[in-house]
Amino acid sequence: MAEIGFYHLTRTPLERALPRLLGRVLDTGGRAVVLCGSPERVKALDASLWLSTDPDWLPHGSRAMGHAAMQPIWLTDTDENPNGAGFLFLVDGAESAGLDAYGRVLDLFDGGDEQAVAAARRRWQAGKAAGHSLTYWQQGPRGWEKKA
Repeated sequence: MAEIGFYHLTRTPLERALPRLLGRVLDTGGRAVVLCGSPERVKALDASLWLSTDPDWLPHGSRAMGHAAMQPIWLTDTDENPNGAGFLFLVDGAESAGLDAYGRVLDLFDGGDEQAVAAARRRWQAGKAAGHSLTYWQQGPRGWEKKA
């Protein structure tokens, strides 16, 4: 079963929170797949990661760039793991049928969007029913706070 962390964005947008989390993955020598809800989101996150200042270097790629196996971070809108990642980031409510292939799954959702929060609750219930290990994190004044 997968270890799934639900990350409730309440203080910063995805474009600012995601680079820091990806930076932590790279600091451990890990690799990540970021599964997006649309090709447009892949393109937007690609641009955002190149402009990130915290951390200031996030090597990544997408289908548009190719060479998936060489990319420590792979941005996609397809449920795939072409870079052998141990971490899966789910954004925009994206879902994966291959959660068990990852050591850790991070489901990031926008706390300012009622539909996104309701959808995250449904994914929590589905993950719990499937027997996954679940944690819930919420942004606080000093960073991520574990709530469950």
